[in-house]
Formats: sequence, C-alpha cells, structure tokens
Amino acid sequence: MIFNVNGRNYDFEVNNGDFLVDVLRNNGFTSVKKGCDTTNCGLCTILIDDKPVLSCSVLAVRVNGKITTLEGLQEKAEKFGAFLAEQGADQCGYCSPGFIMNVLALESEYDEIPTDDEIIKYLSGNLCRCTGYQGQLRAIKNYLKAVKS
Repeated sequence: MIFNVNGRNYDFEVNNGDFLVDVLRNNGFTSVKKGCDTTNCGLCTILIDDKPVLSCSVLAVRVNGKITTLEGLQEKAEKFGAFLAEQGADQCGYCSPGFIMNVLALESEYDEIPTDDEIIKYLSGNLCRCTGYQGQLRAIKNYLKAVKS
C-alpha cells in the first residue's frame, strides 16, 4: 500500500488489522511512540493532512492523506524543544513526541495566539507523567508569541 510520509511516497506491506503506529514504526519512523494502545497518552500523535491524529487508533488501510511524523518536522521540533528547555519546562521526555506534534499543529492552525483554554483543549490528549502542565503552558504561550510576532 502506498503512503505519503513526510512528503515522500512509500510502499509499505500492510495487513487489514495493522494500526498505523505499528506500520510507521516497523518502517523506520521511530519518533512515533507506543505508550498505551488505548488512545489515552497521545504519545503516538502524528499529523494526517496537517491535523493531529492518534496513530494507535487508526487502521493503516484506512489512511488516505498526507502523513507527517516528527522526522518530517525535525527542524521545527528541535527549535520548540530547545525553547521548552530554555523556559525550564522540559521534563523527563516521555510525552515529548506527541506533545511536540500537537504544539506544532497548534502553531500552524491558529493565526493568533490561542487562549489558555484553547491551548489546554488542544493538548488534552497528551499525558505528562511528571508535571502539572503549568510550565508547558507558559512555554507554549511564550513560544507562540515569539514565532508569531
């Protein structure tokens, strides 16, 4: 089956019951992490047609669109990751792949800086196991101010 991943076409062998997270990981896209297999942690977040999707909940044979993984957004991801660290909002890193994918999607979706409630709602599917989210919220707002000004 042909998939467009990070702007390139790939022919991946796919069985009817294969979830997209497994297909991507089995084909070298290791930034797509498996955390819970129950759509509760957000670790497997990718973009399909620029919208965040939990790849552990999508059958690969049903995908019809452009897939973007963290590998395809490496430069932007590194920039945001460094910003997060500068703001003192980095943690253990467990949630980082899905968290960064959602923040970058948020950045491209909103023309203006979203409200706290909009940011929280957008990131509600990301489970961070070691924080109360306040540092990340502050860092996201500061990051969006910096890139949108």
